[in-house]
Amino acid sequence: MTEPLLCELSAPGRRGVRFPQPDVPLAELPRNLRRERLPMPELSEVDVVRHFTRLSKLNYCIDEGMYPLGSCTMKYNPKINEETARLPGFANLHPLQPIETVQGALILMYELQEMLKEIGGFAGVTLQPAAGAQGELTGVLIIRAYHKSRGDLQRTKILIPDSAHGTNPATSAMSGMQVVEIPSDARGNVDLNALRQHCDNTLAGLMLTNPNTLGLFDENVLEAARLVHEAGGLMYGDGANLNALMGIVRPGDLGIDVMHFNLHKTFSTPHGGGGPGSGPVGVAAHLVDFLPAPIVDIIEEGDEETAPLYGFVTPSKTIGKVKSFMGQFGMMVRAYTYIRMHGPDGLRAVSEAAVLNANYLLSKLRHHYHLPYDRICMHEFVLEGVWPDVPEVHALDIAKRMMDYGLHPPTNYFPLIVHEALMIEPTETESKQSLDNFANVLIKIAEEAHTQPELLKSAPHITPVGRLDEVKAAKELVLCCGVDALEAQPA
Repeated sequence: MTEPLLCELSAPGRRGVRFPQPDVPLAELPRNLRRERLPMPELSEVDVVRHFTRLSKLNYCIDEGMYPLGSCTMKYNPKINEETARLPGFANLHPLQPIETVQGALILMYELQEMLKEIGGFAGVTLQPAAGAQGELTGVLIIRAYHKSRGDLQRTKILIPDSAHGTNPATSAMSGMQVVEIPSDARGNVDLNALRQHCDNTLAGLMLTNPNTLGLFDENVLEAARLVHEAGGLMYGDGANLNALMGIVRPGDLGIDVMHFNLHKTFSTPHGGGGPGSGPVGVAAHLVDFLPAPIVDIIEEGDEETAPLYGFVTPSKTIGKVKSFMGQFGMMVRAYTYIRMHGPDGLRAVSEAAVLNANYLLSKLRHHYHLPYDRICMHEFVLEGVWPDVPEVHALDIAKRMMDYGLHPPTNYFPLIVHEALMIEPTETESKQSLDNFANVLIKIAEEAHTQPELLKSAPHITPVGRLDEVKAAKELVLCCGVDALEAQPA
């Protein structure tokens, strides 16, 4: 099924809104501001409502089924989070109000900082960064400022494992750092021998995603941290995969000096469709003075009759501001709600269920797809979407065929170190029934690849459009069809 554009549904004379007669004198528009023509769709209210309702039914959403996107943690977002974020006392605030009038919001931000400090094992937290990538940039800028303050201007090298998130090298390069890739060993850990070769006085830090994008906990994390610290460098932790660890281990206790949290992943705030995200950064005690300004703190202690006054403070060696105002406040409210409702035991249960779900899926699929690193996984795992005896079938074909079964495909072709990668993360919010259905479909597709490979090569078969030429679509934009359709209508 395809849905026509509003301009294609338009018919002359249809009206959706009828304005009342004006009760003020009419004024002519200045002639130099008038358009010679302004083709707009003419539709009734019911035409518009039905159009957008039909479009909404073509969209896949988390309320309809699982998003097994590895590295994304597309978990279900509890509706209570949306309710609290929409409370008038939060939703109607203005960021320039006097602090005395927004004490509730500041208390929430302060308590969220404290919660994230405890969960991560850090001494300080900033809530400013608007996304995980900006959190990374903030963290690398803090590392750079720390070395600069000590006169270590030669420390410009950032080490990044080949199993890291793709934004790690980008944020390091944007910070003016030299990026050096570190390979993985045979078990998917950071290769310690390769790491040792770069632990010299030019080392600024190591950016470690743990669990990494293979879905594996790095068994060498403690030794890697020791080597980096002995060389005078710092450990950056990419916290995008914290959904496997929270309540179980604190990254700060493993030797991580600075790490970003993804509120829009681990703490359930929605990020489908591109945002909004939120990437707070936690730091060890020796980096607290370098945090972005301002952070929320108690600026006047209370007594028996008055409550403390919360406000903004500026760390003494701050790297400055990284986000307008105070960050994505709505995301903070959602994450705060999620943490408070789960509590310490609940957060641990979330991670345990996420790891259990991933290993359950892996156990059902490992005999049908090649597993490049044969280990117990954490919250996600990576399979190869290709078979030696049917080389014409690729991971993309598997993903497209999944759509015929009503499933959203997993992440394709990432991480790059796995050939024809299928990166699968079920999250903790999926039931055994949902996981079994997902596994059965992938097993069925593996059978089809060997018996009817053309089914995969020509998929999807039931979607409004098939396989798009994305390069052509980007290079040859079609932007005027709506105007053309309206002007072609009879008068």
